[in-house]
Amino acid sequence: QVQLVESGGGLVQAGGSLRLACAASGRTFSNYVMGWFRQAPGKEREFVGRISRSGGITYYAESVKGRFTISRDNAKNTLFLQMNSLKPEDTAVYYCTSGISYGNYDAWGQGTQVTVSS
Repeated sequence: QVQLVESGGGLVQAGGSLRLACAASGRTFSNYVMGWFRQAPGKEREFVGRISRSGGITYYAESVKGRFTISRDNAKNTLFLQMNSLKPEDTAVYYCTSGISYGNYDAWGQGTQVTVSS
């Protein structure tokens, strides 16, 4: 059974940085595309970015482009989200997800809280 566990969230001041990690287990990590989503209080879950199986192709939401970077270490079954120049509007619970193709995600982590103070 696939399991995704996020870590690295916390409280940071605006302009600061955080690095989230998502540890995967239960299936061959490199066979699946990965993504990050987030959900702020009172809002729907929104797409943050995604990465190909090899890690060579990434795509980001306009709201985070140029500030966030997704990477993966297939040898360590881990997905990362480097977040720089954080803004208060980045405050949300961040979720990693996995699937056989983009948009066809079938596994989700429990989420990690990111809070950016102004």
